[in-house]
Amino acid sequence: MKIVDTTLFYTQSSGGVRTYIDSKRKALLQRPGIHHKVVYPGAKALFDGDFIQLPAINLPMAPGFRFPVRVPLWGNVMAGLQADIIEAGDPYTPAWAAQRAARLLDVPAVGFYHSDLFTLIHNRVSRFLDSSTRLYINRLYEGFDLVLSPSQVMAEQLHRCGIRDVRVQPLGVDLCAFHPDHRRTDARSELGLSEDQPLLVFAGRGTQEKNIPVLLDAMRALGSDYHLLLIGTGLQPDAPDNVSVIDQFCATEDVAGWMASADALVHAGDQETFGLVALEGMACGLPVVCVDAGALPEVVPEHCGRRAPPNDGPAMAEAVRDLFEHADPKAMGRAARAYVEERHSWDAVVESLLGHYRRVLGSRGEALLAGTNETHS
Repeated sequence: MKIVDTTLFYTQSSGGVRTYIDSKRKALLQRPGIHHKVVYPGAKALFDGDFIQLPAINLPMAPGFRFPVRVPLWGNVMAGLQADIIEAGDPYTPAWAAQRAARLLDVPAVGFYHSDLFTLIHNRVSRFLDSSTRLYINRLYEGFDLVLSPSQVMAEQLHRCGIRDVRVQPLGVDLCAFHPDHRRTDARSELGLSEDQPLLVFAGRGTQEKNIPVLLDAMRALGSDYHLLLIGTGLQPDAPDNVSVIDQFCATEDVAGWMASADALVHAGDQETFGLVALEGMACGLPVVCVDAGALPEVVPEHCGRRAPPNDGPAMAEAVRDLFEHADPKAMGRAARAYVEERHSWDAVVESLLGHYRRVLGSRGEALLAGTNETHS
């Protein structure tokens, strides 16, 4: 079976979508008879084995991202890959190109709604465009044979745009890369912390949706008894003294090492379509203090952390205090690790994803996927 993924989010700074594609690819290629290619934007055309880079323009307002404008070119190149199924991971021009290629090949096109375009335009451009945005989303996703969403809250967003048949497909986490055993023995001394000082952590891009100022407000309310480490969020000039910042892209092993060295993960983002970083923290054996908004309540069950109202730093501080003063964070962290082991391994996620593919491929898919049902260690 030949699978093609395409998205403009396949960049070093793109976070969860690239993690999804890379992890999906790793699990797919462990199965016999599966072939996988990725089509993504770059400065020029470049064919490197299973990775095809196609020309796209720079986005000045979104450093690190490029936007394809030549839909026919993208569609024709993808059609030339002779895929059995094509999946688009964004609501932009690669999605239209994926549909074009699928029509040329007479194969199914899958749209995965990783990015909440409606909320993005509503918050950053104008609420007066709400109707137009819903019409655009409806027109685009009605053209897919299968529509996937990483969470129920995003499925409901699509429902409001008139897309009725949406399948929820939660994401996974690399249980080997993110593991409590990767704890750094020098973490506290490097940050100048005592052994009994709770260390909180958050990792991600410092975009508006992550609500980093809310975390900083929470740290001001918590005071010197607590310390927060921000990883990869960019410079935070207003950060109080009890906040440290690693202002650079960090490799997975570095992020996992810092996470495993912390006592809890905090997340103030109220617009998460899934919230992969919360899952990564849980895999490292951390309880999670998050806002009760977006997809985070779906990812973090109540026995694995605490929730706070969105956009309220003092309330988040109170949730952190409640975790450390009235609960057992270590026991909760062990429960979090057990939870993701049971529900969110990438092998289980890809098996579920292949089930979606089987259904959309129909009888043809039974033959294509016949060799993928073996068990693998």
